[in-house]
Amino acid sequence: MIPLHDISYLRLGCRDLDEMVQFGTRILGLELRERTATHAYLRGDNSAFNLCYIQGDAGYDASAFELSEYAQLRQAAEELQALGIAVQWGDEAACAERHVDAFFEFVDPNENRIELVYRPHVTGVRYFPCRDAGITEFGHFGLHSRDIERDLAFWTQTMSARVSDRIGDGALLRIDPVHHKIALFSSDKTGVQHVNFQVESIDDVMRSWYFLQEQGVPIVFGPGRHPTSTAIFIYFLGPDKRVYEYSSGVKRITDEAEYVPRHFEMKPTSFCMWGARPNVKEFSE
Repeated sequence: MIPLHDISYLRLGCRDLDEMVQFGTRILGLELRERTATHAYLRGDNSAFNLCYIQGDAGYDASAFELSEYAQLRQAAEELQALGIAVQWGDEAACAERHVDAFFEFVDPNENRIELVYRPHVTGVRYFPCRDAGITEFGHFGLHSRDIERDLAFWTQTMSARVSDRIGDGALLRIDPVHHKIALFSSDKTGVQHVNFQVESIDDVMRSWYFLQEQGVPIVFGPGRHPTSTAIFIYFLGPDKRVYEYSSGVKRITDEAEYVPRHFEMKPTSFCMWGARPNVKEFSE
């Protein structure tokens, strides 16, 4: 299996780069670390970037995962090719664009664009946003799945993720002690389903709830608390129509050998134990 170390970044296409920079900084609370004519790099921690918005095809997205050793990256490419999955290594310019030492890209069984990277760059300069949203780290992201069992087999048998919990057909997957870094949800789409940033406390979630309402940002779920991960959350829409989330207090699974995944029914109470009802298609019955 391919030993995933952590999530690394998302590359997200957009029609209006200026609009997404304004949203990412003034609303979402990220720091604009670098910008070119076509790319904007934003972050919520000491990484070179967490999100890269790219002017052009608004339907484009790619999610990246870090491997700890270069030998693992080479082995991963061989394993995927043995399964009949084509890989494309990035050249020097592509690596520089992603701020990594090496990477390759491929398409998973659901036609999601995936990049595996070695040595994603970090900085010695602390994250400094223009809005204090309380962000502490890039938390996780959801992926669309047109065949959950097929994709679950790929992520657990090929990519080394482990099931923490399931909600209906959906699955919450961990690659380290954090309850989940990947979420798979049944859908007729491909690509990224939602983007999560962790914030420090419930106070940050609630401050953003009021702030987002004042700014006219559509809130599609919450505030609430997930019974799966125990995280307190709020979900909202960006101008790119992607779903974004703040959450705080996510559970960590430290008893790896003893932990048994739970299977929650596909009902609103499985997404929020407080009674909030999701206005997110993939979370609906």
